[in-house]
Amino acid sequence: MSADSSSPCLRAAAPPPSEPCLPPVKLHAGTSEFRATARAMFVGGYCTFAMLYGAQPLMPMFAQDFVLSPAASSGVVSLATGSLALSLIPAGLLADRLGRRPLMNAALALGALLMLLSALADSFQHLLWLRAAFGVALAGLPAVAMTYLSEEVDAKSLGHSMGLYIAGNALGGMSGRFIASLLADHLGWRWAMLALALLGVAGAWLFWRNLPPSRHFQPRRHDLDRMWREAKGLFRDPGLPCLFVSAFLLSGCFVSLYNYLGFRLLAAPFNMSQSLLGLVFSLYIVGVWSSAWVGKLSDRLGRRNVLWLMVLSMLLGLGLTLSDRVTLLVAGIALFTFGFFAGHSVASSWVGLRARQGRALASAIYLSAYYLGSSLVGSLSGLMWGRGGWQGVAAVLAASLTAMLAISLGLRRLQPLPQA
Repeated sequence: MSADSSSPCLRAAAPPPSEPCLPPVKLHAGTSEFRATARAMFVGGYCTFAMLYGAQPLMPMFAQDFVLSPAASSGVVSLATGSLALSLIPAGLLADRLGRRPLMNAALALGALLMLLSALADSFQHLLWLRAAFGVALAGLPAVAMTYLSEEVDAKSLGHSMGLYIAGNALGGMSGRFIASLLADHLGWRWAMLALALLGVAGAWLFWRNLPPSRHFQPRRHDLDRMWREAKGLFRDPGLPCLFVSAFLLSGCFVSLYNYLGFRLLAAPFNMSQSLLGLVFSLYIVGVWSSAWVGKLSDRLGRRNVLWLMVLSMLLGLGLTLSDRVTLLVAGIALFTFGFFAGHSVASSWVGLRARQGRALASAIYLSAYYLGSSLVGSLSGLMWGRGGWQGVAAVLAASLTAMLAISLGLRRLQPLPQA
């Protein structure tokens, strides 16, 4: 029996009938095991997003070195996120059999190894195959991280630990982009990828050292009929399908903006360096603040009254990015980033409230839609770059956000469930 599925009750001698063996107490804030868990999940989220999106600002270099169009170079992000999206539900099913902790450890270690091999790729095709495999391998961590926390952490401390995990995601995405931009400017993209791989190796070691074994995990077989009934129930809900589409559109627009932002800022009239581009990418930090602040605002005003405003802010920010004045463009990026993180926070928490049954499946579908949007819309907008430059990309994003605005306004008429 694996350490992940063992418990003190199973290892100890059978107690007398008068002394029943109680289930292990869940982790709560202030204990050393809680702090170790929070550290591990922060590091895991940080390294996942640093390695996943650190290649994004390197796309102009890939386009130049391998003689590619911007749309083709976006494959380093789109293939990774697309394969990750398709692997989330299978990874979750595998974790139900093998355990949460072993799968997350393996995912982070394999992801770091594939990132290391990516730095040595001898062709762009080879690099794309490695990035696709990277997405499959890495899926094991985001697929079960929140499930692990909900199983192991006391309800009163769950928000704290979940917040640290999400903060790790946001900070990892920002610093991965910044580190890659800075190193690529002076040493080239291979050294940038190598640095991200070494960051992943260090993170995998810290994750393995800090994350305690599961104490509440019970392996289970899957009832496919039950899963099918849960899935049908989720899609019968009048709100959940709209929220799944929201994940697709929000993520697709956000990743598209940052995918082709580098091509715009490195060219005239801005002519920025890779290092300066990295500073612009640090606007990602706006999302760390906005997701927490707007999350509290939505608790007070209602999600249906907040989501559409965040989509509207993304549209306004997108309009500002059409300016050739750097101050207006940067302000537009900041406003767009603010709206995305806030909207994603509102929509993802709304899924948990709407899903009365099959909550884990609902979260998996939401995340799959999120990463598929990143992959598919990210590639489509690249084709429009070839036709109309930044204006072409902005047209695709404006159409997507207009559809998202219509969805969010429709959700305002959604009848709330008793627990919402």
